[in-house]
Amino acid sequence: MKIYSYTNLSKQKIEDICLRTLEDDAAIAERVGQIINQVKTTGDQALLDYAGQFDGVKLERLFLDEQEIETIASEIPQDAREAIETAYANIRMFHAAQLKTEDKIETMPGVSCWRESRPISRVGLYIPGGSAVLPSTFLMLGIPAMLAGCEEIVVCSPPQKDGKTNCYLAYCAKLLGIKKIYLAGGAQAIAAMAYGTTSVPQVYKIFGPGNRYVTQAKQQILASGIAAIDMPAGPSEVLIIADRSASPAFVAADLLAQAEHGSDSQSILVSTSTELIAEVMQEIDNQISYLPRATVAAAAIANSYAVHCENLQQAMAFSNAYAPEHLILATEEFEALIPQISNAGSVFLGNLTPESAGDYASGTNHTLPTSGFAKAYSGVSTDSFLKKITFQHITPSGLKAIGPAVEILATAEGLQAHKNAITIRLKSTDGY
Repeated sequence: MKIYSYTNLSKQKIEDICLRTLEDDAAIAERVGQIINQVKTTGDQALLDYAGQFDGVKLERLFLDEQEIETIASEIPQDAREAIETAYANIRMFHAAQLKTEDKIETMPGVSCWRESRPISRVGLYIPGGSAVLPSTFLMLGIPAMLAGCEEIVVCSPPQKDGKTNCYLAYCAKLLGIKKIYLAGGAQAIAAMAYGTTSVPQVYKIFGPGNRYVTQAKQQILASGIAAIDMPAGPSEVLIIADRSASPAFVAADLLAQAEHGSDSQSILVSTSTELIAEVMQEIDNQISYLPRATVAAAAIANSYAVHCENLQQAMAFSNAYAPEHLILATEEFEALIPQISNAGSVFLGNLTPESAGDYASGTNHTLPTSGFAKAYSGVSTDSFLKKITFQHITPSGLKAIGPAVEILATAEGLQAHKNAITIRLKSTDGY
């Protein structure tokens, strides 16, 4: 892990080290384009072929039905079921609070405006199942979709070697009332939900994290105009701001928790103490050897770095430039830093609040913007599954009050028909 000094970094150098780039993006984009076209052209057959090629599974059909899901879910261990139920309850409580009815506003006498929410009728959820199976992602996406009232929730997840799914995903499906799980992974799953196949319904918006192929597929689908996506996304990342009040062991554990996601994940430490940085690095060496995914975590750590800052204000300036997916404030002074946060996906405050809590069960959503997109995007919420439609109603007195302003502005823009739409109504209501 390389160490930088913030005071020695130029503005250009800060931009350079904050930039997340992948050298083989062009090659991946080309391959993903081929996969999307194959699914678009041959549908189910492409999905069956790719299941054999990428997942090593010969599928007889591309989905599990409600009875199969029920049977697989019954195999879940009691402690795992209780943990999922705890997470489900907390996530549901947090996201249900986001459902609000907005007030009608009378912008001027006789002119009323308001917004109403409508669910996106068909949404697609991609639940990864490659190097790590993520029931937590199923809950994070499925609960707000259910609360929003989406009529059809299409779930795709790669098949296991037995051609099924695991008991954790099956139990999540049972809790969420999902009747089918489609056995498709990778870019081909994204293409299937975007274009639809004989088995997989077409959706209007696609959600969910994944590897670089999944991310590229979502970007290409968005560019094609076929379907919307939740947000641009890349490899997962965490930035930890830590001072001497932080525990080196805690900080190292949080950095490694992020690093084990994948070799292209980033775990960034920003600290006001060179001694703490050294202690954290020692702790990483102590802890990493005990991890089952030690090789993956080590590769990510090797591609990550630390930044030494003179004070917490410098640390926050660097964090805002980086715009992390996850931001941990490992300091007792976190309250004073909260107003300074402008770019972050989700924030974890204090020395006893690890990212893992938000990843699984505190209630907030873990589907978050990466690669610096936290500068412009929010994480997934109930609103992500809703459309906000505006309404307005004008009374005769309101038309008389607002009409002249509209006529003048329409004339200024050279749009006579727009002006006439007002004028004809004013004449009919004796507004002139």
